[in-house]
Amino acid sequence: MSKKINILALVPYRIYPAKMGGQKGIAFFYEYLSKLIPVSIISTKENVSTTSAVEEYIPLLSNSKLRYINPLLFFSIKRKIKQHHYSHLILEHPYFGWLGILLKKFTSISLVIHSHNIESLRFKSTGKWWWRILWAYEKRVHQYADINFFITEEDKLFAINHFKLKANACHTITYGFELHESPSSQEKQTARKKIIEQYQLPTENKLLLFNGTLDYKPNLDALNTIITNINPLLFAEKNFHYTILICGKNLPSYYTELKEYNSQNIIYAGFVEDINLYFKGVDIFLNPVIDGGGIKTKLVEALGHNLDCISTINGAIGVPADITNGKLTIIQDNNWRSFAQAVIQYKSTEQNINDHFFTHFYWGNIAQKAASHLSK
Repeated sequence: MSKKINILALVPYRIYPAKMGGQKGIAFFYEYLSKLIPVSIISTKENVSTTSAVEEYIPLLSNSKLRYINPLLFFSIKRKIKQHHYSHLILEHPYFGWLGILLKKFTSISLVIHSHNIESLRFKSTGKWWWRILWAYEKRVHQYADINFFITEEDKLFAINHFKLKANACHTITYGFELHESPSSQEKQTARKKIIEQYQLPTENKLLLFNGTLDYKPNLDALNTIITNINPLLFAEKNFHYTILICGKNLPSYYTELKEYNSQNIIYAGFVEDINLYFKGVDIFLNPVIDGGGIKTKLVEALGHNLDCISTINGAIGVPADITNGKLTIIQDNNWRSFAQAVIQYKSTEQNINDHFFTHFYWGNIAQKAASHLSK
């Protein structure tokens, strides 16, 4: 491509400060991409941006849900494209696709859709009746795009086949991880000691972790699975000593903060400021997710912290097991007896996640790959 690369990204919701997986996925992607090529971000006024990594942060979008159908945005963004000579417009998710298509028609911009799921299928899995309408819209938006970024290879191949996209316009740009290497044994021991002391747990207990935003249905369903299917099997094993730590905000009120499950080896930690302490200090990460689509960002982070993980097939989408050096055990969806047995039979080893994992998931490498596709 002869024109100079200059990226304008349209992010339709708050990503700063980046605390949850989806927020981190966008914030870190642009932070690392901006080290290679100029990036400016248009987003909502509710963002609290503390980063100077991007060229410019533009709080052009309102916080109202009506922002998604505001026709005046076309004129504002068109003017900025012409003023700053942006070469590419990246849309996070397909929702502003109508706007991207119009801007492509009336400017020289190349349109890029950065997909984090097949959105229509995600809403189908959560029981939304209007998923077919979104399917038709999502398909059309991807067809108009010059470049399509998908977060997993599975999503990319699905979109090529079902949305009838050109294969050479579709690329896998996965969720990433910041660390170059796993935490040291000393760091992990220190973190474990802090957790044991904080919750006054027996030192011999196996520490199990589940983490996720709990008003998101796939995560809430996974929590229900732990409570009703997996934990009873663990609790019945008399010689297995364990504690399940549940981290995450927005727990529905009818759980009364899970206090009634304290006697069954479940502790609700709520939203924690430093989730990395838990990733470093526990023994096993539980990922019994069976719907929702896309890559499970918490699984990538857990593996990056050299944590043994037990996951369903659906929960492990986008994470190649062959680069985890045996740290990821995958169980058939809904086979909770086998899932519980894998937890009970777990034995700690000195085996570490290997370098291939960091090559695949390090943000710097992911950004380099994205930049190379944008520059063609």
